[in-house]
Amino acid sequence: MAELYDMKEVEERVILLAVSAGDGSDAEASLDELEELVKTAGAVTVDKMIQNRERIHPGTYLGKGKIEEVRERIWELEATGVVCDDELSPAQLRNLEDALDTKVMDRTMVILDIFASRATTSEGKIQVELAQLKYRAARLVGLRSSLSRLGGGIGTRGPGEKKLEMDRRLIHERIGQLKSELEQVKRHRDVMRSQREKLHTSVAAIVGYTNAGKSTLLNRLTGAGILAEDKLFATLDPTTRSLELESGQQILLTDTVGFIRKLPHHLIEAFKSTLEEARYSDIILHVVDCSNPNMDMQMHVVYETLRELKVEDKVVVTVFNKIDQKTGGEYPRDLQSDYQVQISAKTGEGLDQLISTLENILRSQKVYLEKVFSYQEAGKIQTIRRYGELLSEEYQGDGILVKAYVPAEWFAYLMG
Repeated sequence: MAELYDMKEVEERVILLAVSAGDGSDAEASLDELEELVKTAGAVTVDKMIQNRERIHPGTYLGKGKIEEVRERIWELEATGVVCDDELSPAQLRNLEDALDTKVMDRTMVILDIFASRATTSEGKIQVELAQLKYRAARLVGLRSSLSRLGGGIGTRGPGEKKLEMDRRLIHERIGQLKSELEQVKRHRDVMRSQREKLHTSVAAIVGYTNAGKSTLLNRLTGAGILAEDKLFATLDPTTRSLELESGQQILLTDTVGFIRKLPHHLIEAFKSTLEEARYSDIILHVVDCSNPNMDMQMHVVYETLRELKVEDKVVVTVFNKIDQKTGGEYPRDLQSDYQVQISAKTGEGLDQLISTLENILRSQKVYLEKVFSYQEAGKIQTIRRYGELLSEEYQGDGILVKAYVPAEWFAYLMG
């Protein structure tokens, strides 16, 4: 009888490392988040270590004494690798690996790995592979030894894996190919966007820190049926759904990829076409997990990322989510937004207030119209129904008296 082999992947046991140049509290919060990321990527954190230094060591990330301490902990805890809380340079990666004699990963590698396992659409896969290849092209030499040391695990998943042993020339050729594929996707997105503009449909982009509840909110409002898990980066591919408001006005809601502190630059570059949905939207729905103790920091990261994407001059509605989980503390506020609502996407509490806020914003972007249309002009009333908000229609002897809010660009045509 043939022997059965256990094909289970080696469980990665990692030690998390950070360098703190300040009071240490921010480094601790960042390491807690890294622990969540590592867990999402399928590894177990066995220890966390922070070194207080004036700055990160340019050659080895950590100082000499700390490296010795980490070596001992790796041996004591039987760890299979370490994860640094910052993106390492190729030299740091190589030197630290040589000094510790173990697999060395950084925050970027973990995030890319999660993205690789989450991407489902062809666009998502192209974007992740592009980000992985750009990251790896600079680190081919450093990565080779660490990947041969441990089969599988973080940093070896996703569409970029089979290209790892290619030489730089092939990788750069592949990067060029992926970029042109992304250009096609971008052109397609531009066509869709111009069609929406012709229809004068308003668009609201749902943005927020990862795991703030963006997908749950979209599901609750539109029944979109997107995966909504209590995990970081549960959804990666953007979803757009139409929401019809009580007044008959329509708005398109687009979910975007979650933001996170120290979001790798390669990822922002690769996901620009997805994140651009925020730039071309009329309204930004900024979903915030108000039960999270790091809420203020998370809001700051979102606004910084939006600035980096040049998302400016938008109507911002801050949606304080998870109020059902908030315990004590003061009323959450966001001084940078135009409107604020408190909701629970899970229970539905406060959603009526959010919807009426959207109604008011859409109405404020339209012009009030009051006119008697002759019966021959009845077709224009259909236009109002489709693109505006019909308040009332009254049939009279000489025609139909209509009161409505209409987009400014339709006003002259309807009054003519």
